[in-house]
Amino acid sequence: MKGTLYGVGVGPGDPRLMTYLAVDTIQKCPVIAVPADGKENAVSYKIASGIVENLDEKECLNLTTPMTKDKAVLNAAYQAASDQIIEQLEQGKDVACLTLGDPTIYSTYIYIHRIVKAHGYATEIINGIPSFCAVSAKLQDSLVDRSEQLHIIPSTYDIEAALELPGTKVLMKAASKMPLVKATLKEKHMTGTMIENCGMPEEHIYHKIDEIPDRASYYSIIVVKEGNHD
Repeated sequence: MKGTLYGVGVGPGDPRLMTYLAVDTIQKCPVIAVPADGKENAVSYKIASGIVENLDEKECLNLTTPMTKDKAVLNAAYQAASDQIIEQLEQGKDVACLTLGDPTIYSTYIYIHRIVKAHGYATEIINGIPSFCAVSAKLQDSLVDRSEQLHIIPSTYDIEAALELPGTKVLMKAASKMPLVKATLKEKHMTGTMIENCGMPEEHIYHKIDEIPDRASYYSIIVVKEGNHD
């Protein structure tokens, strides 16, 4: 009998925010996979290790996923990662692929999931708490009220166009364009709040645009609510 691939969301950073189902799934899988050159470099592994017992005793697949926009390079990496996983599934081993936040939101995992599923293997997705929900809770405020719209926007999107959208704008992984984001917010006389490394030991909250460093962590999220103007 062939194994099953589980895409497991480990939540935004605090191990205690992992769901019981996520922990249970990881515990029952003999093999885990992380999108990094080694588990010591995988944030998702560090989070899971804070609550999953004996995680270091499991076989670990290191899935190399380069930080590039070159689709050919990425597709080759996704295929190679899928091949690693399929090799384990063929041996009847279940594999838990750990991913930060939720596997369905801007996740590298989903590309691997699609390939493995297309090859006829059993797959499941175990959802996790998305980072922007954790950010909202940390700020003790809602993301949207009543009929307001919510826009989740990656840093690769046109920032100026994004800020023209109605409702609340959540800028994901904004660090790559931080100087531009800050300048655009100031130009439009808009305010926002940024949380860096939400739920992690290095967490930091910036309530003013001028306080935000140009070189923020990769795991930085800015929330811009409608009506927040200087």
